Amino acid sequence: MLYVTKSYLPEPEEYYEQLKRIWASGQLTNDGPLVKDLEKQLQAYLGVEHLKFTTNGTVVLQMALKALGITKEVITTPFSYVATTNAILWENCTPVFADISPDDFNIDPEAIEPLITENTQAILATHVYGNACQIERIGAIAAKYNLKVIYDAAHTFGASYKGRSILSYGDLSTCSFHATKVFHTIEGGCIVCHDPVMEQKLYNFRSFGHRNDDYFSIGINAKNSEFHAAMGLVMLPKVADLIADRKQVASWYDARLNFDRIRRPSISPDVDYNYAYYPVVFESETVLLRVMAALKADDIIPRRYFYPSLNTLDFLPATSRQACPVSEDYSLRVLSLPFHPALPEAEVERVSRIINENV
Repeated sequence: MLYVTKSYLPEPEEYYEQLKRIWASGQLTNDGPLVKDLEKQLQAYLGVEHLKFTTNGTVVLQMALKALGITKEVITTPFSYVATTNAILWENCTPVFADISPDDFNIDPEAIEPLITENTQAILATHVYGNACQIERIGAIAAKYNLKVIYDAAHTFGASYKGRSILSYGDLSTCSFHATKVFHTIEGGCIVCHDPVMEQKLYNFRSFGHRNDDYFSIGINAKNSEFHAAMGLVMLPKVADLIADRKQVASWYDARLNFDRIRRPSISPDVDYNYAYYPVVFESETVLLRVMAALKADDIIPRRYFYPSLNTLDFLPATSRQACPVSEDYSLRVLSLPFHPALPEAEVERVSRIINENV
């Protein structure tokens, strides 16, 4: 079977070398030396000063909302993985959905301002597929109405905007280090902030609100283990090569797919892209379903990233059911193709041929 992605694994010996450090220290979790080492290396790689490594990329969204004191309405995107919406609901906030741009599939700044009310406290936007949102426009709206900006940057590791890591923007920015991502720690994530006071708050939130026997705040268990940090330490030096390999795979698709019948989201010229995904948009859901069936018949399993449009989820409160026609349309027609750094050119040829025969 050829799946939408395949996790990169380093040579076992490389991982074992890091594991030896765990046996030497005897510490398996609770902010151990490998976690601290990974945090320092991530800060250096991303060019940020304050970063906390966590268990996953969802809990950091919840921590961000809690740390900023968000309790009411959050304007967000309907075109993302469901974790973006679930985090808002889990924190007992109200998601308010602004439609997306038909060009880059990110939240449309022009759709944000009309939705702002006296209860609006934050904008939570996703940099979809690793492509930066309209950061300056969102920032201007937030400043005008005194709103906080949280970026779900789960797809962006290794990508930059105007020479800075995309993770460096917003009041708080979060990332996923899930096994399917460009950079992974098997399971994991991080949250980036801009001052030591907020970093201390996030540290406390991550570890039950206490250090040793001193208790400072509420908290949850968002710590990650030394074993996950070990994978991150092995993976991080490989990111540039992995992105280069992804770029090569993307170029093979670019050369083979029939773009008279399908299209791709536009990438901002200010983005140094990480090639996190390879999404395509078909003319209709009927065509998409026909292509998926043909691919599945040849043991190829793509995914509908992102479907359904999140503003249509059955469990949303009635106040969150804003119409988002662009997102609702695109979510029916977007398919992410098999894509990972070791994907052979022959497999790209096979996938492309089946798609071109069925569009």
